Amino acid sequence: MTGLALAVGLLGGALGSAAYNLATDGDRTPDAASSTDIAEERAPLPKGNTSVSAVAKRVLPSTVQVIASYQGEDGAVSGSGFVLDRKGHVVTNNHVVAGSAADDEPIVVVDESGNQHTAELVGRSPVYDLAVLHVSEARGLRPAALGSSSALLVGDEVVAIGSPLGLTSTVTAGIVSAVNRPVTTGDSADETSYINAVQTDAAINPGNSGGPLVNLRGQVVGVNSAIATTGASTGQAGNIGVGFAIPIEQVRVTTRQILADGEASYPVIGATVKTGASDGRGAVIDEVPADTPASAAGLKPDDVVTAIDGVRVGDGIALIVAIRSHLPGDTVKLTIQRGSVQRAVEVTLDAKVG
Repeated sequence: MTGLALAVGLLGGALGSAAYNLATDGDRTPDAASSTDIAEERAPLPKGNTSVSAVAKRVLPSTVQVIASYQGEDGAVSGSGFVLDRKGHVVTNNHVVAGSAADDEPIVVVDESGNQHTAELVGRSPVYDLAVLHVSEARGLRPAALGSSSALLVGDEVVAIGSPLGLTSTVTAGIVSAVNRPVTTGDSADETSYINAVQTDAAINPGNSGGPLVNLRGQVVGVNSAIATTGASTGQAGNIGVGFAIPIEQVRVTTRQILADGEASYPVIGATVKTGASDGRGAVIDEVPADTPASAAGLKPDDVVTAIDGVRVGDGIALIVAIRSHLPGDTVKLTIQRGSVQRAVEVTLDAKVG
């Protein structure tokens, strides 16, 4: 299992060869189960539905366009989102609103009917590339039903909905191409997201970012976040049939944290792991600062982590993704190779806000 550096849907970027710091800077651990009114409706469509048009009819009213200003330019960034609950909360990607958030610039949500609503940023997580907006005039905004990405099988049909290239209410269909795909997106270490992604060949283009990936029962199973490209220099910066969505399980956890505290936390082991070129044999530990979970577990520089909880790890990105699919406070078992000796250690994950 190897990690993949990708261009994100709107702002683009790739992670170069570097060591990524996993060290903790605090012990705050927001309760992932904090009470919210997240809508978790029953599947709106029957089991065995094969109609994409039925899915579109159900989910389009829950899908919105997100328009964000950037560096004083109104509407400079366009993405997508979906209605989370009956209180008017909307989920989108962090990279859609990060520029406007930095300078407290306006964000507008446009519903299926073309009505524009001023949106307030509730909070965002660069680490998971998620943000939550609030539309005070929530009347008529229908919450989407949430499903499960863990139930997806490779080959299952899925539907992507959003506003690619500014074309609102666009529906594309395809299949699940892979699950648990470790990918990373972002322009810098501070804004880098590591995603244990659902991969799909449903057409996803810039502007789809933040929109829902939906199963044929009309349930959101992921948030479209990234696309693989062959590079802008080739003129192939759009869809080439390889798109990635944040699993809805992670979306649930992160949005609950944001709604409860205005920010989200993620788990760390407190070590620095190499994320550059890899031979696929495992994740190489770079540094182990004192007073971290990694040091308490006895990890040392140049240890090679080959598995987490018995699941193979091919490189540093795959290790980061696997760790971030847990919660702070969880205990994980790492299999490490130190020279010719293999051993297993348990690490209790710390928390970092981001």
